[in-house]
Amino acid sequence: MPSEHSGPERTEDGRYVIIDGRRWRATDPDIPEEAAAALRSHLMAARRAVREAKRTTDEAALRRARERVQQAKVALGERGDPWWEQTARDRTRRWRDGLSQLDDPDRT
Repeated sequence: MPSEHSGPERTEDGRYVIIDGRRWRATDPDIPEEAAAALRSHLMAARRAVREAKRTTDEAALRRARERVQQAKVALGERGDPWWEQTARDRTRRWRDGLSQLDDPDRT
């Protein structure tokens, strides 16, 4: 199946990416690129925060950073209910709500 997505190899159904021989759930392809880029940015920042919290052994910061990683992954469709089992309306709500929460640190 030709892929319109650059990046890692995907399963034929497009639901998973293959990285180092391991299958991971793919990002929901219906998220507009601008929103997906913002969510990826939040994800990378949260992962950096996890690394820093581990380095400083700050358990509270580590917990908060991991929660933000989870929020970003769910918003991207990589965790939580499979995006291919959700309605278009639920999928849109998922990424919009996730982005709103991640954009407003007082809501997390």
